[in-house]
Amino acid sequence: MTTHAWDVIVIGAGHNGLVCAQHLARAGQSVLVLEAGSAVGGFAAAREFAPGFKAAVGAQLIHQFSDQSVRELQLERHGLRWAARKLSTTVVTPERSVRILGGQVSGTSANDAHAWAHLSARLDRYAQFLNAVQSSCPPRLGSTDFQDRWSLLKMGLRLRLLGRRDMREFLRIVGMNVYDLATDELADPLLQAALGMDAILGSNFGPRAPGTVLTLLSRRAGETTSANGYSLPIGGPGALAVALADAAQAAGVTLRTDALVARIAVEEDRVVGVDLATGERLCAPRVVSNVDPRQTFLSLLGTAHLDTGFVRRVDHFRQRGITAKLHLALGGLPTLQGLEPSRLGDRLLVAPSLDYIERAFNASKYGEVSSHPALEVTVPTIHDPSLAPAGQHVLTAIVNYAAFDTKAGTSAARAALLQNTLATLDAVAPGLSARVLHSELLLPSDLERECRVTGGHWHHGDLAFDQFLMVRPFPGAAQYDSPLQGLYLCGAGSHPGGGLTGLPGRLAAERILRSRP
Repeated sequence: MTTHAWDVIVIGAGHNGLVCAQHLARAGQSVLVLEAGSAVGGFAAAREFAPGFKAAVGAQLIHQFSDQSVRELQLERHGLRWAARKLSTTVVTPERSVRILGGQVSGTSANDAHAWAHLSARLDRYAQFLNAVQSSCPPRLGSTDFQDRWSLLKMGLRLRLLGRRDMREFLRIVGMNVYDLATDELADPLLQAALGMDAILGSNFGPRAPGTVLTLLSRRAGETTSANGYSLPIGGPGALAVALADAAQAAGVTLRTDALVARIAVEEDRVVGVDLATGERLCAPRVVSNVDPRQTFLSLLGTAHLDTGFVRRVDHFRQRGITAKLHLALGGLPTLQGLEPSRLGDRLLVAPSLDYIERAFNASKYGEVSSHPALEVTVPTIHDPSLAPAGQHVLTAIVNYAAFDTKAGTSAARAALLQNTLATLDAVAPGLSARVLHSELLLPSDLERECRVTGGHWHHGDLAFDQFLMVRPFPGAAQYDSPLQGLYLCGAGSHPGGGLTGLPGRLAAERILRSRP
């Protein structure tokens, strides 16, 4: 059965798909968004993991979604409210803690506080340069098109405008590993670990991996767009997705949930719409995929419509997830050694050193379970009591590292990693395990199934030099286009990558509006 024809169909109601859809609708396009699940948001989707206890599937805090986008998309008019903003990052150990807010540090020596401020300011300058690059469509390499050449020239000019000293320093460190950068600049192992955690969260790297300074700068580049740092919306990160969906529908977008796309429909070597799993065909001359590149090209489109070289590039795209997500329903407020109760609302890092993080990574490389995982922890109910029943709390943690395939098997690996993670938390919050009413640990394989992302990768693919800027995700699909006329990408597998930024969605919309139907 064939139904209504649209100008554009967007597959997937994650935040990038919703951002893309709204920009297209505001430009006068008729847009349909199809979401396979019952809720919008993808990794940021809100869910009840135990009766009365709510958390987002993946995301914990908002820190890269720009203030400009919040205003431009009118999200606060559509219900987005903030429970907390400008949250500190606190690295906790059983012995002491270090608290970080931007370039300011407490809990360390005067020398290290000065070194942190100096390093942070320098990294922010590089991040601002990188943000300018990430905020525009990347040029095509080898192109003779004036726009591509002009984009490359602007990148060079921006780099040169850093000044001779900063330009040389940027070029020196951008290919380094974060372990060497942190140990060169800082003496306090807790500050070193804080830098390392920001470089590896959600990625398939340890701190000694080459290029982890690039991942650190990419993360900080997104953070330069918001004046409010780590923030928690009322209702959790899922509230951002709900506001995006409401704003998109107000702009004229039609949104359908529980609408699983079975395939992208093709006739005479161009896209003509999509076929749903129900057999219904929805027609449109343009289809925009917010799902990951491998699933888009190999599952939804199919290799029959692609040449062998392109299929090989898709197959070689690295997107094996290595990060798990823990949700705990707590019967009472946990107590962290040496921290005031109000500090429990900080972004908490449980990673006492870079070597600790590297050892956690080593286990995952060999399909083993990390005995002492590195954690990013939040207790969102400190700021937003609506996420749990009265007097009870939610604790969430991003758990690094969790191999996609383990020697022990999925069930045994989940039980072992949960036990090890609770033991790690008990070391800094004695008695926490006794307060647990319900626990849920989502492994990468669980995230793959629940969020329909190949490999369960948080960013739809590793951020590395060969999967970055004008070669993300791979040549032939690096400017949101595809080899097939009418098919585009707008997800985190596209430039500039993952994180709750909305940039892939906005830039894809701009690219589509410049192209012919």
